[in-house]
Amino acid sequence: MTNKNQNTQLAITCGDEGVQLNNGCRLSVVGAGYELPHFSKLVKLVKKLFKQDIAILSSEQNAWCKSKLKLKDWGQVDAAMKQHTQAIADKDGLLYSGFLSFSDPKKLANDIKGHMVRPKGIHIANKISFTLGGGEQVYNLSCFQISADWAHLASKKMLKEIILPQIEFYQTLSPKPLELIYELNGVLGEKIAKKNLESLKKIGIKFKE
Repeated sequence: MTNKNQNTQLAITCGDEGVQLNNGCRLSVVGAGYELPHFSKLVKLVKKLFKQDIAILSSEQNAWCKSKLKLKDWGQVDAAMKQHTQAIADKDGLLYSGFLSFSDPKKLANDIKGHMVRPKGIHIANKISFTLGGGEQVYNLSCFQISADWAHLASKKMLKEIILPQIEFYQTLSPKPLELIYELNGVLGEKIAKKNLESLKKIGIKFKE
């Protein structure tokens, strides 16, 4: 387990199971928010909640971006994701920290260090893990990840339109139904984490207990 604290740089990344941050605390949004409904509103809620600058990273072999851009060549996808993530950073006032590749962990901007660790071209996750208390606390290669630490601040409509497309997309990457799990730990505390959990349950999310 990696202990996170309030001085750790928070970084929006894709929820791809291969993304691993060695330095920095991960806030996972499919495709790092590219063409996800209400992403700019999500960023505003995250900034309000954590009261600190938020970084954002692009990542190699991103299936969401490949699907949205209708590209077949991973090289084109990687280049496009870098470009679009930088544009998102400029638009939403985020710190662009760089590109996570299939390599040894690399030091990136804004005190971030990380890489991709799943096999290239293969998705091996069998669960979706929701972070509820302050971003990723424990890395698990068997899990796609969705950060919903901000859920209690969102309307039911907004929450559905952000969360459900992510679940549906990750399901397309798995040959079997994905179990939904969650972690409550984090700097926000258990009270807020449980509010987030209840907000998700109110839009019909059913977790493995």
